[in-house]
Amino acid sequence: MSVAVYCGSSSGTKAVYTNAAISVGRALAKAQRRLIYGGGVNGIMGAVSKAVLLNGGSVTGVLPYAIAAGGGEGGRKKLAEHEGLTPEQRSMNERVMVHSMHERKVEMARRSVGFAGLPGGLGTFEEILEVATWTQLGIHRKRQLPPVLQVVDKVLTPDAAVVLLNVRGFYDPLRALIKKGVEEGFIMLSNAHIITFVDGPASYDAHDTYDWGSAMLTALEFWKGNDVTALFPGQWNDSSNENLKAT
Repeated sequence: MSVAVYCGSSSGTKAVYTNAAISVGRALAKAQRRLIYGGGVNGIMGAVSKAVLLNGGSVTGVLPYAIAAGGGEGGRKKLAEHEGLTPEQRSMNERVMVHSMHERKVEMARRSVGFAGLPGGLGTFEEILEVATWTQLGIHRKRQLPPVLQVVDKVLTPDAAVVLLNVRGFYDPLRALIKKGVEEGFIMLSNAHIITFVDGPASYDAHDTYDWGSAMLTALEFWKGNDVTALFPGQWNDSSNENLKAT
């Protein structure tokens, strides 16, 4: 089973973010679950992928051609800087090239059966909210994906879980925003928990050594998708859209 992890290409201002990423990578490798991620080697993005490889796991990085060609995240020069890996470990690092940022997100979703977010910036926020929206719309549902979104492995039933690792309360503002959306009538109450927030210990001091990876896997496994009200289930596999053609 593959898990997509969204996170920043920067390390942030606190070591706890990198520590959490390493914990996630270690747990994925131990559970023999492939990491699907954005292909970079910098920041906590690089930390999680390197941790997977160092612990005997496998990685798929999905990267737009433009970023790689420009010497950015995941380019050959950058990959060569992924220090401390044996040739065997490097061989487990698959790279998939795509034409656009949109294709990158589709390809990551196509290959994944669960989604997790570590701290990150605008790109991370956008990726997390998009896969959460797909759960709300019923796009992730088994056998109801259009060909471009068909998953490689089995999917979680009935939808794919979206889990956020709330390291030092990083995602508290997003949780508050979702609550506000429910209060103001823009988010259905039944869909308020599409995103699962993993808070860790009450004391932030314990977040540095907390096993975020195991907590993430537990949240993915026990996510109760049956409570979600999918707005358009079963409508995403009809590529002909006969009923919608203009007359």
